[in-house]
Amino acid sequence: MGQPVERESGEQPQLPPGQRLQRGWPVTHYGPVPKFRSERWDFRVFGATADSEKHSWTHEEFTALPYATVVADLHCVTKYSMLGAEWGGIPARTILDIAPPAPGVTHVMVWAEYGYSSNLRLDDFASERTIFATHKDGELLTAEHGFPLRLVVPHLYAWKGPKWVRGVEYMTADRRGFWEERGYHNVGDPWREQRYSYQEEPGDGPGL
Repeated sequence: MGQPVERESGEQPQLPPGQRLQRGWPVTHYGPVPKFRSERWDFRVFGATADSEKHSWTHEEFTALPYATVVADLHCVTKYSMLGAEWGGIPARTILDIAPPAPGVTHVMVWAEYGYSSNLRLDDFASERTIFATHKDGELLTAEHGFPLRLVVPHLYAWKGPKWVRGVEYMTADRRGFWEERGYHNVGDPWREQRYSYQEEPGDGPGL
C-alpha cells in the first residue's frame, strides 16, 4: 500500500499524484439524497460474524457508542483533495471489537442507502484512522455530505467510504462493490493513483 511522505512541521502538505488542493467541500454523489427518519434507521453488522449472529443498533444506540476524532485528508477520485479535516464519530475498530468477525474474514462490504456498496480489505477497514463519521470539524454532517453517517477511510480514495451508511457485511472472500463493478479500481490507493480497474495488477481484486 502506498503511503504519503512524512513532512516536517510547517512544511506544505504533499498531495497524492494527480490531485489538486480544494478549498471548501464539494458535494459529489450518485443518486438522490435520502430522507433520514431516526425511528426507521438502524446500523447492522452481518455476514461471517464470530458468533454467527446479526448485530444491529438503533440511531440512538449507535450514536451513544464511544466518540472519537481523527484529523485526516479526503482524496476524491475526481482529483480534488481536502486537507486536515477533523472527523468525529465511531471508529471502525469499535465495531470490530463489539461485533467481531469470524477468523476467516478477509474483506468487508460497507452498505449504504439505495443498495450502494463499497468493498474494503479487512486491514483497511480496521485501520485506526478509519471512522464512521457523524461530524466534520465539530459540526454534524449535512444531509448532502452523508448525514447521519458516512465512512471515512483516509488512506484510500473517498469513494471507498460511502455516505449514508447502514451496515457492514463481513466476507471470507472479496466481492466488488458498486463503483468497483463499474470500472473503478478495487483497492483505490491514491498514493499509487489506483483510479480504474484497467490499472489493477494480479491480486488487486476479483475478476470483472
